[in-house]
Amino acid sequence: MIKIYYILIIFFFISNCTLNKTITTHGVKSLDLKSVKLSINNSNQNDIIKLLGQPSTKSNFDEDLWIYIERTTGSSKLLKLGKKNLLKNNVLILEIDNMGLLAKKIFLDKSNMNDLEFSKSYTEMNYSKRSFIYSFLYSVRKKINDPLGRNKN
Repeated sequence: MIKIYYILIIFFFISNCTLNKTITTHGVKSLDLKSVKLSINNSNQNDIIKLLGQPSTKSNFDEDLWIYIERTTGSSKLLKLGKKNLLKNNVLILEIDNMGLLAKKIFLDKSNMNDLEFSKSYTEMNYSKRSFIYSFLYSVRKKINDPLGRNKN
């Protein structure tokens, strides 16, 4: 009887597992195909918004620089315990001139990403109780905590 319970529990867990890939997309879907339809000096702002929608971000310094993003991730194999794989990472940068026409178009994909290496070292605090910095900060902290000087600690 207990073996049947074990089999039912194992069957319950296995039946909830899926072998299909879970794919999530953030941003504009199929940005690479839609960017081909845009032509320089021919497409205007209304055409761009009609095709791609509102931009993901606009430049802080130049309002005529629109940025569209597409990021697609998928679930990895069962052995990696659900870690996400980056399938697509597309960025479309559009520069619009003062007449409202598309002046420049830059398409970046996953192969244009830079692998950055961060330093493993860290800075240690190098001061002792007798250093000038420690005594100065200690006196400032003491005056903040007891501005009238009533505590004699």
